[in-house]
Amino acid sequence: MSLAILYSRAQVGMDAPLVTVEVHLSNGLPSLSIVGLPETVVKESKDRVRGAILNSHFEFPARRITINLAPADLPKEGGRYDLPIALGILAASRQIPGNDLLQYEFAGELALSGHLRAVQGILPMALHTKKTQRVLAIPLENAAEASLIKGSRLAPALHLLELTQHLAKTSLIDYAPPCLPAADDAVLPDLADVRGQHHARRALEIAATGGHSLLMLGPPGTGKSLLASRLPGILPEMTETEALQAATIASISRQPIDTRTWKRRAFRAPHHTASAAALVGGGSNPQPGEISLAHNGVLFLDELPEFNRNVLEVLREPLESGRIMISRAARQTEFPARFQLIAAMNPCKCGWLGDPGGRCHCTSEQVQRYRSRISGPLLDRIDMHVEVPRLSFDQMQGPKGECSAVVRERVTVARTIQLQRNNTLNSQLTHQQIDDACTLKQSDQMLLQQAIEKLQLSARAYHRILKLARTIADMDETVDIQTHHLTEAINYRKLDRPL
Repeated sequence: MSLAILYSRAQVGMDAPLVTVEVHLSNGLPSLSIVGLPETVVKESKDRVRGAILNSHFEFPARRITINLAPADLPKEGGRYDLPIALGILAASRQIPGNDLLQYEFAGELALSGHLRAVQGILPMALHTKKTQRVLAIPLENAAEASLIKGSRLAPALHLLELTQHLAKTSLIDYAPPCLPAADDAVLPDLADVRGQHHARRALEIAATGGHSLLMLGPPGTGKSLLASRLPGILPEMTETEALQAATIASISRQPIDTRTWKRRAFRAPHHTASAAALVGGGSNPQPGEISLAHNGVLFLDELPEFNRNVLEVLREPLESGRIMISRAARQTEFPARFQLIAAMNPCKCGWLGDPGGRCHCTSEQVQRYRSRISGPLLDRIDMHVEVPRLSFDQMQGPKGECSAVVRERVTVARTIQLQRNNTLNSQLTHQQIDDACTLKQSDQMLLQQAIEKLQLSARAYHRILKLARTIADMDETVDIQTHHLTEAINYRKLDRPL
């Protein structure tokens, strides 16, 4: 009897728990059985492994083969177990040496020819493998992604034969991670393309500085989508920790990871027909949704009232907590969802409310019915409501504004002030941090009290005004919030006022 033991890893949400692959050969009628809660793709691996072993000029043992994937109560899915199963069979049948197998972790799908195909979720696996100080043996297609984990030891291969030769020490794999190129701003849309709309540009810069959510209200064709698409260009690059979080979510979601732009903040813009599961994630084995794919980046919802109301309501908790918990009967999975919400909508159903040409014939009831598609609790959680009016011909022909690079420098300076003071952006301040950082003069407290009573603002809106005023003060590099900072912040609560 022969036994081989190897290590691999499963995928459970953002985690990659260790899976021990035990391969046992015994006498009896030739057969191959896989135990340990394998799902259909794993069960089908027996045929892929058989073909890969034979086409790699090895002998497939005509014995009773039992493969155990431990722990037994952890569901196993995907083609990642093909490679450890094949190597386990070869080691158990003494066709390759098995002395050093426990120093490695293996993952990869096998073609019938023996070539290795990429699998999803390599990044969290590489992170855990580095902690255990083992070598990660994976398909060559996954090598660039795994290289994002600095200091990880990799043995990427194109074919099963390459790994067997490496394990036999006849031809070692010597892999040097590629140097990551510098980010190129040229591919990002430039804010200079936006002509006029100085008030909206100012609001966009404030939102970028403090990480605030923003709702733009205006007729069609005024530049709302254009402004939203320019937001990533004025945001600073993610830190390595932030970038690894975002890349891990992309890795487990089969999203491509470009190592040239992996520190650039995501810009996700789902269509208004998207379901709630598409937005927050779901499935029997929960997968991330758009809000998690926009983690540390931007989620843009165009034509906000056209989204199903039930879909919009699922945004309320993630906007506050920065995470989403997906619960199923058998498991619970938590995904990070610290996104910056940017939304756009028309002022009424026809889109021309307030147009000087008189094209709008909507009654006040129709306007109210259209806007009520967005619930009060969700609207209350959006920091800024900004009007984007129609441009005149002279404004459309006017000079270009500041480019994204200039605005991004100011945003970076103001963000540095916030991080040095509270170690977080102003949009994420706790109640205690608000009390410490957002103090007002007596006269400003009375001004804010009048605004709250007149507009019937909630306690949440009160705190959001304070955080917004703190951001505007940081942009001016002033220690205390001044009256004009507070009045500007109050003016960004457009939809809290009656029609």
